[in-house]
Amino acid sequence: MTKVNFVILAAGKGTRMRSALPKVLHKLSGRSMLGHVVAAVESLGEAKKIIVTGHGAEQVEQQFKSPTTIFIQQKKQLGTGHAVHMAVPELCSDAVVIVLYGDVPLIRPATIQKILAVVTESTMGLLTINLDQPTGYGRIVRNTSGDITEIIEQKDASAEQLKITEVNTGVLALQSSQLRDWLPKITNNNAQGEYYLTDLVAIAREAGIEVISVNPESATEVEGVNHRVHQRQLAEVLMESGTSLADPARFDQRGELSAGTDNFIDINCVFNGSVTIGSNVSIGANCQISDSTIGDGVSILPNTIIESSVVGDRAVVGPFARLRPGTEMGSDTKVGNFVETKKTLVGKGSKINHLSYVGDAQLGENVNIGAGTITCNYDGVSKHKTDLGDGVFVGSNSTLVAPIKVDKGGFIAAGSTVTTKVPSDSLAVGRAKQRNIKGWKRPTKKEV
Repeated sequence: MTKVNFVILAAGKGTRMRSALPKVLHKLSGRSMLGHVVAAVESLGEAKKIIVTGHGAEQVEQQFKSPTTIFIQQKKQLGTGHAVHMAVPELCSDAVVIVLYGDVPLIRPATIQKILAVVTESTMGLLTINLDQPTGYGRIVRNTSGDITEIIEQKDASAEQLKITEVNTGVLALQSSQLRDWLPKITNNNAQGEYYLTDLVAIAREAGIEVISVNPESATEVEGVNHRVHQRQLAEVLMESGTSLADPARFDQRGELSAGTDNFIDINCVFNGSVTIGSNVSIGANCQISDSTIGDGVSILPNTIIESSVVGDRAVVGPFARLRPGTEMGSDTKVGNFVETKKTLVGKGSKINHLSYVGDAQLGENVNIGAGTITCNYDGVSKHKTDLGDGVFVGSNSTLVAPIKVDKGGFIAAGSTVTTKVPSDSLAVGRAKQRNIKGWKRPTKKEV
């Protein structure tokens, strides 16, 4: 199997962003630009990565330190050829080297594989694309036979060469031995006074090496920073796997999202961290789901927030519900409108329909929690648990003062404050005796 080394250029300051944060650490869909590139590389298998840093080198190293990553600092910005030259001492002698860019985060692993596949001892790979508006890009120059002969940068191109629409993306792949031999031949005799990595193409041709062009699936892969474009790319992947989106332009994925088939996601939903969705799931508008697992046949109604939770098969959540970290809903359960849960296990078939707070609790199967119920789980110092057995019924507007246990089949009357254990099949009534005061006068506002 061919050994592959990745050289990732990440030394740019990104002055147009007007930020002390290095350009490559700015986030796109919840992950840094460089993080997207590294993730694409790592999805292809374990390989040596050499990241060339510059501005904010320490911050970059801190975030991407790993056993398979080496960092080289480019203190003087003398061009891409110079940046890659600094990485040469760390390259394996018998590897194929591919050069990528930390501020071009949308490149797909499949495209990286395509360019690696064309590299042999007599060929090098070059990622090119045809653009209707090629201004700013280096042009791909071909001879009458259609062979690539060189790359001319915008500032060095003639009027005729500027008409060329095939452009260089900067991504190339070749043998490490060739890179070692050819990089010293690059000069800075150009309009920028920099060492252009693109000069390798002409040098390769002089050495009798054929330059083979490979095209990405779309221009979006090489357009650099673009949140909207990236979201569209992620949306397309999701739709191709069997999920329908009400409007792909109003879909926001900020981490890793995997889904089964026959799902529907309405507008303005945000997915953070690592989220797994089963099949036949419906997610209403304006929901936020973070680091959670959603089972099959689940219905998540609009304006619901789910954080670090597990939602079982055929559960219903929302609208306007919030599952805080540690919530685990069993199958056929319901957490309804304006309900908040935290660190709570909801057993199969149990329901918390509306207007309740249930925290640090364990509900057995087929438990019913009435509207306005709260578990008083915090005494000002420590959190305490509420344990409700199978078939427990809690009437509306009840207050359960933890630690407390209600055994199987227990029933709590509406409006009760319960402070002690409720035995099985017992009714707990915890209300103060009602008094009616005759002739009571309401307070009146004093005139100013």
